[in-house]
Formats: sequence, structure tokens, C-alpha cells
Amino acid sequence: MFQKILVANRGEIACRVIRTARAMGIETVAVFSEADKHAPHVALADEAVPIGPAPARLSYLDIDRIVAACEATGAEAVHPGYGFLAESPEFARRLEAADVVFIGPSADAIAAMGDKIASKRIAREAGVAIVPGVDETIESSSRAVAIAREIGYPVMVKAAAGGGGKGLRIARDDAETTEAFDACRAEAANAFGDDRVFIEKYIEHPRHIEVQVIGDSFGRLVHLWERECSLQRRHQKVVEEAPSPFLDEATRAAMCRAAIALAKAVGYRSAGTVEFVVGEDRSFYFLEMNTRLQVEHPVTEMITGLDLVEWMIRVAAGEPLGFSQDEIRRDGWAVECRINAEDPIRNFLPSIGRLTRFLSPEPDPGGLRLDLGVGEGDEISPHYDSMIGKMITHGATRNEAISRMSDALDALVIRGVSTNAAFQSALMANPRFLAGDIHVGLIAEENPDGFRPPPPSDETLLLLAAVAAYARRRYIKRAGATSGQLEGRGRKVAADWVVYLADRRLELGALLNDGGCAIIHEGTTHDLRTNWRLGEPLLDGTWNGERVRVQVERVGLGYRVSHRGVQVDALVMTPRAAELLDLMPRKAPPDLSRLLLSPMPGLLVELAVEVGQTVRVGENLAVVEAMKMRNVLKAERDGEVAEILVEPGASLAVDQPILRFA
Repeated sequence: MFQKILVANRGEIACRVIRTARAMGIETVAVFSEADKHAPHVALADEAVPIGPAPARLSYLDIDRIVAACEATGAEAVHPGYGFLAESPEFARRLEAADVVFIGPSADAIAAMGDKIASKRIAREAGVAIVPGVDETIESSSRAVAIAREIGYPVMVKAAAGGGGKGLRIARDDAETTEAFDACRAEAANAFGDDRVFIEKYIEHPRHIEVQVIGDSFGRLVHLWERECSLQRRHQKVVEEAPSPFLDEATRAAMCRAAIALAKAVGYRSAGTVEFVVGEDRSFYFLEMNTRLQVEHPVTEMITGLDLVEWMIRVAAGEPLGFSQDEIRRDGWAVECRINAEDPIRNFLPSIGRLTRFLSPEPDPGGLRLDLGVGEGDEISPHYDSMIGKMITHGATRNEAISRMSDALDALVIRGVSTNAAFQSALMANPRFLAGDIHVGLIAEENPDGFRPPPPSDETLLLLAAVAAYARRRYIKRAGATSGQLEGRGRKVAADWVVYLADRRLELGALLNDGGCAIIHEGTTHDLRTNWRLGEPLLDGTWNGERVRVQVERVGLGYRVSHRGVQVDALVMTPRAAELLDLMPRKAPPDLSRLLLSPMPGLLVELAVEVGQTVRVGENLAVVEAMKMRNVLKAERDGEVAEILVEPGASLAVDQPILRFA
């Protein structure tokens, strides 16, 4: 077994690998860029080596620096995690030349499966069905249009290298194909250093289901069942689960056999994932093979009880797999939610900044796992992807796992950046998700104009109003107990309150008692029990006997309260103050309609217009790059460009004006 391994990654996956290595008695070496010198994975490892500036291409993607770090520390092996160099055959070969073991498959297997064009040919030869398309590199947009017409719309324009949803677009006509071709080439070149693209048929309402495989150097190759990864946004997975609620046992067995056949065709060893696109009739086609650990691997670990990182290390050290196919269990259900630094309300645009508050629920080995890469005080950088971490829950049934996830999301408190936690809570309550009726386009289908939180139920609104009233009542009680007040001049507090929230006006009574508060609304008394203290961001207690977790934060004169993905600002007032407020005029918001604002912090890489130019609705105006993704800003109305306020190459803040219309 290795004495020391280097982890060539960052964030939550670096922490996850380091923890398993430590449990195995193996020393670890972290590498870090200038932006990550205070990151948790650096503190967690036994040693840490700086490898360059913040941009990934100058640090985490710099093979020379990482090989040099191995030589300097005496690391015998490298675990690449996922992303960065995890699927680089050149990296694997360079390590081999330096007498360092790559904890993963062979360089030849990485090269064969990492090229989506070559992998389709191998799959066809192995007898695995593939999506109709062409397995050739496309050199021009005109050729792309010709191929798309030949295949028939809709089509998928895809980068030949890489993954993670980058360099991938759906096109439904010639214009979209041309735009997709240019965008995919640019994204692929930027993310993977390889701008080759190809085209295949897009399967309508497809599911994305993948099979986890793992093999050793002695010819043993097994599957660890499947994962359902169909809840995606912009081709990036959002929620994953194992097993799939869609497959019957016959289809499951056929899909697992196909995955094993493909892996055997390239002599695969280590952990890998064979991904399939699955039609509504359960027909399935090979999509690609990821020759690395997947982000969503914890759901497989939860239902099988196996540590995939541990077995990757053991296989790389020359050990045989310690289990046969018949010994791999499938126990219960697991669900994973990715927690990203992004703003769902602003069309999921990246959010960067410092985590001023970070509280997570207590892990439970049998029901809740947290894979985190940051903590309170850490910074979300614009140089890397937006993932903060992952929450994984397990239950005897799918409904139990989902219920535990909803509870865990309620207890996740993050301040300083926007996150998708509320969006994930809404997904956990989505009727189609609960019924298992999902496909990769579901999120876009249900949120055509961007995510809007579902309207809160009357029950949820009453709970949020009750918590706000309770917090206000506690605050007043503390203020009334301040020493030095004139005798007989203390504030007399009545029980009646008016709470404004979510365009609603609720009248209720709030009577403090030992261990909570009695809330009276429309003649009914509700019981709120909690040991919450003023200033705490999370109220953990019971509401009418049922456990609830409600986040509560003082904002100005009111309270921001949230539960099950619903967040509202509540203003708690006496009946007289509410009567006067109703007479006050409302201030109109400023008119920003003549400005193009940057929806995110990022780099302005392109301006498609000039002063005096007339633009029409839907025309491209600018391209902003953030977290390795190109975001095209389009005109929302007809108009004439009056002034360019920033030039390409400028770093933009969120809501910074880019240009002004006449």
C-alpha cells in the first residue's frame, strides 16, 4: 500500500479523498493555487504545495507543476478527483514516466473513452447501442448545419473532449446550430484545450441514467448498479439518486451488461461510469464513459456500503477487488443535491464572495452525509466552478430519502453568497419529481422564464408569520428588561400583532410561554415549541407537534424567514402601526430599462454591438464569462445603442451597466 499520495484537485473532492486516505493510514499532499492558500483541503492534508496563480490553466491544469510537487514530496501516487486533469491521458503518462502511480484507469483507456467520437466507435464494436449521429469532427458551421439537416432536428452539438455540461448545446434549426457550433468550440477550447465538436441526434424527453463500474488489474470487473441523473439544468446534473425509479429489473440488467461489455472492450480498471441516454420506452443508448470518479458517486456508496475512493486506491496499489458481483448489495435509496453558489432567481447566475455564515446539519452515518469543500469565512472564487458541496441522504424508501433531504436543506444556513438551496427544496417538493416522472429537460420545461419559488401554502405562510412574530416578541421582551428604566415607564406589550409577508397581511396573537409561544390565528391556537435564542440563524423546534426548522434573520426592521424553499421578508407591527403603514405612499423602483446590466460578476469577453446600432429583441449584445461558462446577453426589447459604458476585457460586478440604450 502507498505511504503517501498527492491529491491533484481542490474543494470538496480533495477533502473527500484526503479523508479516505487518512482512514487508510496514508499520508496526503494537497496542491493549491494562490486563490486557495487558505482553503480547507490545504489545512486537511499532511502537506501542501503551492502550484501557481489562480487561473486553473496556470495551476491545477499545469502538469509540470503537479509532477514537480510529487517529486518534491515523495508522493508515490496521485488521485486526480474529478475535473481538471482527471481524464487527461497525457497526465497519466507523465506520472508513469516519473514513476508515480495514477489512481485511475490506464492512459489508453482514458484516451479511448475521453474522446467522445472514438468512444462511440468502440461502443458500436462492443455491441452497445449508440445515439444516431456522425462520428467525425466538424470543421465549420456550414458543415454542422448540413449534418444537422441530414440527421434531422433537434440535434445535440457536443465537444469531443471534456464533460460537465461544457461545450454542449441543443439546436432545433439552422440558426441555432450555427450559434451552438461557435459557442461549443469556444467553450471547449477554453475548458479543455480542444475545440473539436461533433453532432448527434437529440432524444426528446430523455433520461440520463449511468452505471458505475469498477475493475482491478486481475481481470475482475463489476458494476455497482445505476444512478438516475435526469434532473439537470443546462446539461449539468442538479439532483442524483440511486437506484433509478424508472428502470424495471430487465432493463436494469441489460444496461449493466452493456456497461460491463464496454468497460471490458478497453480493458478497464479502477472506477468509471458508463452513461446512457434512455428513451420514454426504456430504450437506451451509449452516451459516453467518464473514466474517473463522478461527482454523484456518494449515492452509490450509500446503497452499496462501498467506499469507491478506497477501492480506487487499493486497485492502483495492485490489490484485487475484495468482492464479487453477487456480493454487491443494493440497500434502500439515496438522493444527492448539489449545493452551488448561484442565484436561481437571477437565472442561476454565479455568485461569488465570502461565506459570512455557514452552518450545516449534523451528519448521520445512516441517513445524512455531507461532502463539503468550504466553511465559514472561506471565499467562493470566480476562477473555479460554483459547487460548495453536496448533501446526500439515505432511506429505506425513496420517499424517506427525499423527506430527509428536505429536512437537511432547511437546516443548511449559508450567508454571503446566493445558493441554490431553496431551488433544491422546491425540487424535493415537485410533484413530478416525487412521482419519478422526470427527464433532462424538466427543469427548463417547468421554469421557462427562470426559477420562481412556488407560491407558499397558507399553512407555510402561517408558520413563517408565527416565527417572525415570536422573534419580534422575544426581541421586545429583551428590550423591556433593559436595566435603568424609569419605574412604571416600561413598555406594555399586548398580544395582538399584524404580520406583513408575501403580499399578505396576517393578524395573530403571540403569547410567550415556557419553551415557546402560543400563536392564535382566526380563533385557533397553534403551539410553537423551541429553545431558539435571539441572533441564531436557525430556529429548530416543533409546530403543532411536528418538527420544523425555520431560518430567521433580522433585516432592517423586519425578519427574513425561510422554510422548505420559501423565503419571505416579514414585518411585524402593532395593529395601530399597521393602520398607519397602510396610509403611507409606496416608493416606485428606479427605471433601469434603458441599461444592459451585467447579471453576474465576470469578464466581459465580447461586445456584439456599437454606438448608434439598432438592435431587435433576441439579438446578441454581449458575452460575459464566469466560472468557465460563457453567458450570452440578449436584447429584451428593440432599441438603439446610445453609449458603451465598458469595453471588452473589463471585469464586471453584478448589476454593473455595460451599455445604455437611447
